Amino acid sequence: MTYYLETHSLDPHYNLAFEEVVLERRREGDYLMLWQNRSTVVIGQNQNTEEEIDRDFVDAHGIDVVRRMTGGGAVYHDLGNLNYSFITDAGDAGALTLERFTRPVVEALRGLGLEAEASGRNDILVRGRKVSGTAQRLVGGRILYHGCLLFDADPAMVAGALRADPEKFSSKSTKSVRSRVGNIRAFLQEDMTLPEFWAYLKTSLAAGGLTETSLTEEEMAAVQALKTEKYDTWAWNYGRSPKYTRKDRRRFEGGTLETRVNVEQGLITDIVFYGDFLAVSPLDGLCRALKGCPFRREDVRAVLERFPVGELFGAIRADQVMDTLFASGDI
Repeated sequence: MTYYLETHSLDPHYNLAFEEVVLERRREGDYLMLWQNRSTVVIGQNQNTEEEIDRDFVDAHGIDVVRRMTGGGAVYHDLGNLNYSFITDAGDAGALTLERFTRPVVEALRGLGLEAEASGRNDILVRGRKVSGTAQRLVGGRILYHGCLLFDADPAMVAGALRADPEKFSSKSTKSVRSRVGNIRAFLQEDMTLPEFWAYLKTSLAAGGLTETSLTEEEMAAVQALKTEKYDTWAWNYGRSPKYTRKDRRRFEGGTLETRVNVEQGLITDIVFYGDFLAVSPLDGLCRALKGCPFRREDVRAVLERFPVGELFGAIRADQVMDTLFASGDI
């Protein structure tokens, strides 16, 4: 049996707070959420916001910018998209695979006659076009897995709001972004509206039956408080970029990693990791542990070995983190 929740809101700040409260407070059972945001750029947990958006375009079109609590890259949401969230027991965290959660979404799309498949680190494709990007977060034995399905999104808005990473695309033109994404509606053999698509997913993603439920008054108050104290704030959505004495950026099969380190008298005084790697846990503890550490390979590695690198950096390995930190020169 799956419990079904809706946020009844188009506010991305509220919706992400709602999702986090469910993850933190609903400690038993399987949950499915379907929800939408108004025009929004959603930034991955470890990304540098200003480097991911086209600021002039975002401001001119009144687009919200908000950071989510999961890794991966920046995505554009609007009312042509439908977001889904699974929250359940993680089981063996070391054996977690995206396939466990992409499979029901892929099968649901195939049920509409689409040639859907999971691809790469976190994408769902139809005929080679990306129709969904996904990410996950692990908290105390519970896993949040969520994604955005492009149903009938405006490609010009998707391309305009996001500043394309030159390492991913041959140019920053609109065409380079459009060529990678597609709308589910364009692939349907028989047309359907987004409300009809929503109703279809609601039943097809809830294997074994569905029980509609809602948050308690106490949980709703917690959502509002979290929205105000976290998701509405500049500190969370943009954060600070420390002055740095070293900066390097590399792209691996597991994603992009950028490191910025401030070193004074041989000691790390500030450090930040940016990237679209698929972290399932926050990097705060590692960054705190590295402050005051000598900026030497052996000392940094000793700190890094105390942390679950796979949870923090996804498929980026410890040696790749070290190679980025101790690259031959700044960029």
